[in-house]
Amino acid sequence: MIIVKESKRVLTKKDITKLGLLSSFLQASFNYERMQAGGFTAAQIPFLKKIYKDDKKGLSEAMTDDLEFINTHPNFVGFLMGLLLSLEENHEDRGIIKGLKVALFGPLAGIGDAIFWFTILPIVAGISASFAIQGNALGPILFFTVYLTIFLLRIVWTHLGYNLGTKAIDLIKTNSQIISKAASILGITVIGGLIASYVHINVVSKIAINAKHAVSLQTDFFDKIFPNILPLGYTLLMFYLLKKKKVSPVVLIFTTFILAILLSFVGVL
Repeated sequence: MIIVKESKRVLTKKDITKLGLLSSFLQASFNYERMQAGGFTAAQIPFLKKIYKDDKKGLSEAMTDDLEFINTHPNFVGFLMGLLLSLEENHEDRGIIKGLKVALFGPLAGIGDAIFWFTILPIVAGISASFAIQGNALGPILFFTVYLTIFLLRIVWTHLGYNLGTKAIDLIKTNSQIISKAASILGITVIGGLIASYVHINVVSKIAINAKHAVSLQTDFFDKIFPNILPLGYTLLMFYLLKKKKVSPVVLIFTTFILAILLSFVGVL
């Protein structure tokens, strides 16, 4: 049986509702270094301050973790914010909080895209457009109503995430090491999947064998020996430069752009 310790609660239902509304600023400072981290942190600052009060070290650690890379779905981010704040409220281990954040933001993004961008809104937009073409005011009204409903539901998701986290506190404490390890493994798996999906390096150069035959470095060499070894190698190089050499992510991004343009121009990639 899971027991909820009400005495530890600092945030009210009004706070969680406000958090749901503030989650709409998720992409207010979107950038290619940390994606939505700025907006994610800004939405939670008022509540983190309420939780940590005069504990500047605790607040600093929480904000530092929140400012790490995140890219999730705007409509479902409230669920993640509510869940994490419930753990912050109970001063859970930072490894668990960070692990859950990394593990969940990717799947939430995928679920949100599938439900909202690829299903509900395209269908509603098609129906609304057909009404609008006929001069029927129901078209824009219908689309606006559905979009507004989706927007307001972020408050529901935020409360759901917060309540789920609060009810699971004792379970998380009992199995903290297992949950932390599982969350880390899941998070690494998600990041690995993102790398495989978004990092592509194709070598177009060929080695001429004779007048009629040429060997493609990509299809006949790299893909047969170790498929995707180039994206993996480049990603590990970026990780090494970030972690060990402390190179700025912005520098690495611009370097990647320049290399891609130069190597494409000379016909290597």
